[in-house]
Amino acid sequence: MKTKIITLSIIAVAFMSCNSGKKSETNDSLEVKEEVTQMETPTIKDEVATLENTKWVITKLEGKDMTDREKNGQIIHFVLDSETNSISGFSGCNTFMGTYKMEEGGRVSFSKLGSTRMACPDAKIDESLIINIFETADNFRITNNTLELNKAKMAPLAEFKKVVMDNEITETYWKLKTLDGKAVTMADNQEREIYFTLKNDGNRVTGFAGCNGLSGEYMLEDGNRIRFVNMATTLKACPDVDVNESAFLKIFELTDNYTVNNETLSLNVGKRAPLAVFEAVYFD
Repeated sequence: MKTKIITLSIIAVAFMSCNSGKKSETNDSLEVKEEVTQMETPTIKDEVATLENTKWVITKLEGKDMTDREKNGQIIHFVLDSETNSISGFSGCNTFMGTYKMEEGGRVSFSKLGSTRMACPDAKIDESLIINIFETADNFRITNNTLELNKAKMAPLAEFKKVVMDNEITETYWKLKTLDGKAVTMADNQEREIYFTLKNDGNRVTGFAGCNGLSGEYMLEDGNRIRFVNMATTLKACPDVDVNESAFLKIFELTDNYTVNNETLSLNVGKRAPLAVFEAVYFD
């Protein structure tokens, strides 16, 4: 009898151990599975972070290619500012602004947008089509640096590409030091030094060419690439000022890349010697 009890006890202990092992193994498998799922699925926060504080340039509108607008100087784009929940952008002639709201599941909504009222008879696009994208869209999707703004599950209203926002060279006063390898000195009767600044707002270029004010637009791309478009000056005549403004303006037409080193900016074409070199100037 004693032998039977011992035998039964051993069997019971073995059975319990076996069940415990299986349970542990099952739990471990579930934990691993859960871990893998969490690693493979991007979170809503990640998706939102990618959408916000990024410059998005239009590439397609209702399925039609829009990349030629960049060549024509119409760099149609927008940026969402996560701190103020505001949207700002450029629609081909005017800048626009408003607010937005993000929700789970890739949902986004925009307020009614306001814009400047500049007249652009030569503009090659109906700006209302751009504004309508944001007033219609209710969700978005990002794939490989391409953004789709959509209405429900219909075909995308528009597609945009992600563009580098380089704070290393924007919002800085760049004073001209050398032009075509020659040192630049300020003439005695020159109103102020030659300089330019890249503004984040609307990707605008502002500056002074030696006699006239300077304006235009720029676009930054990966690999320290930069393009200037719509560069123009005021039409003031300065016969007594010894400065070659056309030579300075030519660098913006030719430049396709830049380098920055120790508060010095070089504008270049290809891998040749710099077209022009600038130094950063800071004001109190």
